[in-house]
Amino acid sequence: MSNALAIAHVTEALALHIASHLQPELDEGVKVEPGRPPAQVPTDPTITVFLYQITPNTARRNDDLPTRASDGTLVRRAAAALDLHYLISAYGEERTLVGQRLIGSVVRTLHEMPVLPQDVLDQAADRPHLTGSDLAATAQRVRLTPTVMDIDETSKLWGMLHQTPYALSVVYQAALVLIEGRETPVPAKPVERHAVRVVPSRTES
Repeated sequence: MSNALAIAHVTEALALHIASHLQPELDEGVKVEPGRPPAQVPTDPTITVFLYQITPNTARRNDDLPTRASDGTLVRRAAAALDLHYLISAYGEERTLVGQRLIGSVVRTLHEMPVLPQDVLDQAADRPHLTGSDLAATAQRVRLTPTVMDIDETSKLWGMLHQTPYALSVVYQAALVLIEGRETPVPAKPVERHAVRVVPSRTES
């Protein structure tokens, strides 16, 4: 489990993961930036990694219930199980199909290596704005899965990005991110006396 910096840590690591595997398809400099698609279309080859939605993980959302005893004392540290949803967009010279080549590289990378590697998590942890993140030290691994969006969902998503021109994009879901609470649980009371009760029974033949 991780602290509250885990969400930003995954975003930074995903951008680094994509940037480190653009070769050999791209032989020119490409800027990979965490953040929303720009209102002004970049002239240089660019990939943006935009976290547009966070949802509870349906499989793990109730794993930590209950966390408190009947008297309200904390017996187990709470943990929020989350899925992160990313819009990955590509920009470049249309005549030479740079955007399509960039998206192809992104899809190839995340299909071949869908789990964020440990070295990428370590590299992201060195960013000054992620000082204190413990995601790289935890046992949890974050997997990227492509998401299918129909025309209506795509239109709604880009409609949220006010005055932002559409760009060729793919959508991925990152799971699982566990954010642990900060409170310290109350230690369980020691067992003072063990009692074993034996009840005789008779089996009818």
